[in-house]
Amino acid sequence: LKFTDKDRTDAVKKLQKKITDIEREIYRRKKSGQGAAVDSELALVRDAKHPLEGRLPNPYFLPFRNKNISRMSEKVITVSRLDGPSAAVVRRVIDDSLAVEKKGLSGKAYFDARWPRIDEKNLTPYQRYDRAIRNTANLVEKSGRLKVILDEREPLFQPGQAPDASLYCGWYSLGKYVDAFTWKRGAVGYHVASAECTTLKQVESRVWCKSMLEKGVAATLGPVDEPYLDAFPAPEIFFGCLLNGGSLADCYTLSNPFWSWQMILLGDPLYRPFKARRPAAPILFRPAPGH
Repeated sequence: LKFTDKDRTDAVKKLQKKITDIEREIYRRKKSGQGAAVDSELALVRDAKHPLEGRLPNPYFLPFRNKNISRMSEKVITVSRLDGPSAAVVRRVIDDSLAVEKKGLSGKAYFDARWPRIDEKNLTPYQRYDRAIRNTANLVEKSGRLKVILDEREPLFQPGQAPDASLYCGWYSLGKYVDAFTWKRGAVGYHVASAECTTLKQVESRVWCKSMLEKGVAATLGPVDEPYLDAFPAPEIFFGCLLNGGSLADCYTLSNPFWSWQMILLGDPLYRPFKARRPAAPILFRPAPGH
């Protein structure tokens, strides 16, 4: 029996396809990539047929709008969690949100980048997110609402360096909250690091979500596992939406890239920290290219 080169090529292709099919079946049976935050799964409760493997693009995420993206569910509801280290913290979050919404959030906005501004070409994902944090600081400063403090050094804000904090976004201290802030009533912020929302109830835990709630913020967000950097909300969209008078839930929905994944939102979903101080003209909050 004689095999031609074409026969050999076809046989190799069939074998490769069979190996790939077997690997996919092993992956499916192990349920790898199916882990996600309960809240993020609940967002798709109206879509009974959404795939379980991996993260699913959010149709409301501004950079995904009007794009043909596979695995995107159109049946989405926003889920927010009123939760924290104790019932007293949750009651305080509710009271603060209602009180501050009447007069508008005041204080200072702190943004903690890691490096000075660099060449805008060929940025790594880390450099792109760092640029996004700097862009957000510029957006808030241009709004004239709050005094902005932008730190472009690699060390984080240190204890005592961030008084009257009302907005915050920074990185990267994994599982180790740095007590640099005195939080204004109604403060909103988040820290970019993995698994910062896994242990809201553990007394000794120093993750950022738990610690920020204990120290006084009214709203934060974070992942329950490793989300990868591109799954964090786009800060320009999240904080720009808040400045426009948007609710916490709406701003999260517009800025969160994925559902069926690791991120959760903590706070009163209807909280609008700048409801009483809406701008005369809309603030533009476009995400940096490549997010």
